[in-house]
Amino acid sequence: MAVKLKAKQRADLSKSATKQLRNEGSIPSVVYGKGKDTLTVSVDSIELFKVVRDEGRNAILTLDLEDGEAVDVMLHEYQVDPIKQNVIHADFYIVDMDQEMDVTVSINLDGEPVGAKEGGVLQQPLYELSIRAKPSNIPDEIRIDVSELNIGDAIAVSDLKEEEAYTITEDADTTIVTVTAPISEEELETTAEEEEDVEPELVDQKGEQEEEEEDVE
Repeated sequence: MAVKLKAKQRADLSKSATKQLRNEGSIPSVVYGKGKDTLTVSVDSIELFKVVRDEGRNAILTLDLEDGEAVDVMLHEYQVDPIKQNVIHADFYIVDMDQEMDVTVSINLDGEPVGAKEGGVLQQPLYELSIRAKPSNIPDEIRIDVSELNIGDAIAVSDLKEEEAYTITEDADTTIVTVTAPISEEELETTAEEEEDVEPELVDQKGEQEEEEEDVE
């Protein structure tokens, strides 16, 4: 079920009007979709944050416009001020509830691996899974039980259970999570020694190159 979010249409797109909207706690936004006219609107920042926090990044939102029109959308992307760290712009994509779409869903792990209890290191190379589904079938997250993993074990995309609600589009060979053996003190010392050996060599090469350039001059 879509969550309602009020949106005000905006006609004045000047910098001063946009700045005023932000000062009032609103986020300037655009609404667009395939075969649809682009709309310029604003939404309340607190309401948007609340919806995303409670419903998830891929939640279906019903934007209620002032003229009584309502459109089903998803939050496609947003821009954050690098200094103040607040959202300064948002893009909403109009969705067709009967049409499949490609999205990414967060991957979260359950349990503590057996291998980690024995000193192994749990590593998660993949944090989001690419899937294709109708908007109403997009899961909030993908949860994976890792409690049975031993040292040397791994879970790849191909190991995930197939679901009728969505299709996984991620490369089947991609590793999601693995438990690696702990690095011994001897290996750490060897790595440190190798790095020390490489550093002077790079400096020498640079020096030789500079000398060659001087000779050419």
